[in-house]
Amino acid sequence: MNWNDPDRQDNTTYKVVVNHEEQYSISPEYIATPAGWHDAGKTGSKAECLAYVNEVWTDMRPLSLRKKMEEFAKNPPSPPPPMDAKAAREKSLVEQLGEGDHAVEVSLRPEKTLKLFKEAIDRHYIHVKFTQTKGGTEIGFRLDRANSDFSNANFKAGTGKVHVEGNLTLDYVKVKCLADIDLGMLSGTGRLVKIGLNQAR
Repeated sequence: MNWNDPDRQDNTTYKVVVNHEEQYSISPEYIATPAGWHDAGKTGSKAECLAYVNEVWTDMRPLSLRKKMEEFAKNPPSPPPPMDAKAAREKSLVEQLGEGDHAVEVSLRPEKTLKLFKEAIDRHYIHVKFTQTKGGTEIGFRLDRANSDFSNANFKAGTGKVHVEGNLTLDYVKVKCLADIDLGMLSGTGRLVKIGLNQAR
């Protein structure tokens, strides 16, 4: 249905039709009303029918949209509760690993053996992996022998535990890594402490 054709000596009688969404159109009276439409009760020349449509069709929004918008105006959704800015911010990796003890394992290549761990200690540089973060977080640090403790370790028997500490920078934050490693499993627990804060074990 094209309303824009030039109306040149058009003697056709038209009818106004409307669909279930209260959208209007016009159609020659002799043509059967299209499916989904019904007569609006107005017939006449094209100009008369278009004038009628312009008069009655004042809101171009479909009926379903108008109803939704009216319902929304009557019953607007409750605003979400204000977010605590601190709670909304995702904790950084340093903050996550600084809360309590976390599972760690010694990170060694090409294989994880007590011999390679002892060699890393002798080089004063070790790697540990925090296994419970997404994808695991491996960090390396220079051993702080003054604050590390090997008194309960028997490297020959592969028994006992070591306590290792060392400083590093993670996500632009200076931290100390503390880890207690079981020599039999080459795993244990560890945590990070921001430098300058209480670093008690």
